[in-house]
Amino acid sequence: MKRKIVVILLLVIVSLQIYNTFAVQRFPKPEFESGHTQPPTITPDPRSQALAVLDVFVLAAALTLITWLVLKKHSRNGVFWMSVFSILYFGFFREGCVCSVGSIQNVTLALFNPEYSIPITVIAFFVLPIIYTLFFGRTFCAGVCPLGALQDIFALKPVHIKSWLEKVLGIIPFIYLGLAVLYAAISTDFVICRYDPFVGFFRLDATFMMFVIGAILLLMGVFIARPYCRFLCPYGALLNLVSRFSKKHVTITPTQCIQCKLCEDSCPFEAIDKPAFLKDKEERPTAMRRFLIITIIIPLMIFIGGFTGSQFHENLAKVNPKVQLANEVLNNTNYGETSKEAFEITAFKAAGQTKEDLYKEAAGIIKQFYYGGWILGGFIGLVFGLTLLSLSVFKYREDYTPNKGTCLSCARCIDYCPVMPENKLNEKNADI
Repeated sequence: MKRKIVVILLLVIVSLQIYNTFAVQRFPKPEFESGHTQPPTITPDPRSQALAVLDVFVLAAALTLITWLVLKKHSRNGVFWMSVFSILYFGFFREGCVCSVGSIQNVTLALFNPEYSIPITVIAFFVLPIIYTLFFGRTFCAGVCPLGALQDIFALKPVHIKSWLEKVLGIIPFIYLGLAVLYAAISTDFVICRYDPFVGFFRLDATFMMFVIGAILLLMGVFIARPYCRFLCPYGALLNLVSRFSKKHVTITPTQCIQCKLCEDSCPFEAIDKPAFLKDKEERPTAMRRFLIITIIIPLMIFIGGFTGSQFHENLAKVNPKVQLANEVLNNTNYGETSKEAFEITAFKAAGQTKEDLYKEAAGIIKQFYYGGWILGGFIGLVFGLTLLSLSVFKYREDYTPNKGTCLSCARCIDYCPVMPENKLNEKNADI
């Protein structure tokens, strides 16, 4: 019931976006005969350092609290209310920025462009969730990330999808991560921020197209839980890798599993690994043969992926503003006729740069994309290869256990386990 109320309240807030999206100016600006001119719009000052530090403090406190709720208290109810807080604070109040998901681009740009000065708060938003994930699993995804929290609340009637489809779609975030790093490294674009489907809701200024995409994802999320987190989020792909080495991780049962199977279908994210007994293991020679074949194929997949990526370097480079300007200058038949030429060309001519210098600079950027295409393609080939390799390895398990990589630490499965943790058992005894 409480979740339905929260969803209704969020829908009311989101409806404001619809109003802003379709709103039109009903009346023209007033004209004054006294010579009065309309004052220019004033850009708000950047967030003060004190408030930026407050954001980092709130992030650290939220990560600590939700980690305690998940690992110590085993409280799904606590995770839900943390999600509500994150939506209100990091989402609507902070308008989705600073965002840990988008910070990937800032950090990448700072590494490849020494002229870019990255704020310490952005570094903190990038590093803190990774540190917590390394020690405690993806508790950031559980209810601190406003993008995931918003989708989690809308997951009202989640259904299960085929495991093979889950694996295939799970590769997309790594591709998105590679593209985001490539474009940020070559100072081209912050594609994660540009195509963030939910930040427009938080700021109530989404374009019509991004509003539609965000609305579709939320509607999909009612039945396919957290589609953006599972099949698009590049930061989630990074946390997926880090979480596999986590020292502690959420467990379904606080003590020994009694094999009741009540949690078997409790996870809407397909992140519970079911028991795998030795009797189900295929013959060793067959498994070893397949493992060796895939191991040999992986370098080939990396090379093919890198070569394919390098062949698309010119298409990838077309997004770069300098390359776009060079193409515009090169293909503009009205160059020199100010009344007909594009605004970008007029600005270029006013800057005093020669066409030859522009072409040389654009050629250098295209060359960077050539090498970047090799790296991006090789990375994608490696992801495909490792995915195949993971499917070929038999992992013996006696219990139902969360998958460290894909588990979002949402604590949904905990409520399905009849084995009570000590704190809940004490509460029950106290009530009696």
